[in-house]
Amino acid sequence: MTDAATIESVETPNVRTQFLILTLFGDYILPRGGEIRASSLLDLLDLLGVSERAARSALSRMASRGWLVARRQGRRSQYSLTSPGRLLLERSGRRIFEPPYADWDGLWHMVIYSLPEHQRALRHVLRTQLLWLGFGPLAPATWISPRDRLAEVEVVCDELGVRDCVDLFSGMHQRGPSDRALVERCWDLPALAAEYRQFITRYEAEYAELSNLGAARLSEAPEMCFARRFWITHEFQRFPRHDPGLPLALLPLGWVGFEARQLFDSYRQLLDAYAQQFVDGIIRGDALVAAAS
Repeated sequence: MTDAATIESVETPNVRTQFLILTLFGDYILPRGGEIRASSLLDLLDLLGVSERAARSALSRMASRGWLVARRQGRRSQYSLTSPGRLLLERSGRRIFEPPYADWDGLWHMVIYSLPEHQRALRHVLRTQLLWLGFGPLAPATWISPRDRLAEVEVVCDELGVRDCVDLFSGMHQRGPSDRALVERCWDLPALAAEYRQFITRYEAEYAELSNLGAARLSEAPEMCFARRFWITHEFQRFPRHDPGLPLALLPLGWVGFEARQLFDSYRQLLDAYAQQFVDGIIRGDALVAAAS
């Protein structure tokens, strides 16, 4: 899974390929130890429509940025996650798969920053990270969240070297607009709901079709299970950039995001065993041979 806040701060011509590689590492390679042979990685990327040339170019860029490291093991090349790369994927995984926030204590958590104009690039990265963590802009340099993610903000500030420029507060909303009015001011929930409905429209019929195939048919098409599970994961992981993960008390009744989440979880679970077996086969080097025979 990809921490969009981090990778979006880097302008590259093959950013989409890097997103795909990070999704692949986060969902399949990190749980297997974070290391994979170059040939197996290229085989998986080829199945996702990424040419060897584009893959090698993106992998080289990712290694130069410290997310991956390439090394020789005998006659074979291996790609491994670096410590920063592993941390990037672990953070994004927690954000993408976090459960709904049911028991809100009524506290708002606030980030106020003051970065001079010559640090404009850092200011942009900080804002992007705050969005990823679910904060919303109450004012140009004041961001709030009902979730207590201030410890994560502190880590971001330390990584960016801007701790002295940022103040953190927590407290109750005492007067002025209601809490729900604050939500309307900081987040565009109608637009987010529309995105979730588009996701549901795109994938619910596909999920029904796959469910109707049954286990026997799915087991005969592990490559398809891998690809479809990959793409729905890749598609869904964009939502944390827009969805702050608000508590139930601040969400509209019948919030469509829960329906989208249930579809996402059910779709992945339906295909999980077949996709995982397929990736295991690719890593062993026998899946493509079997598929071609």
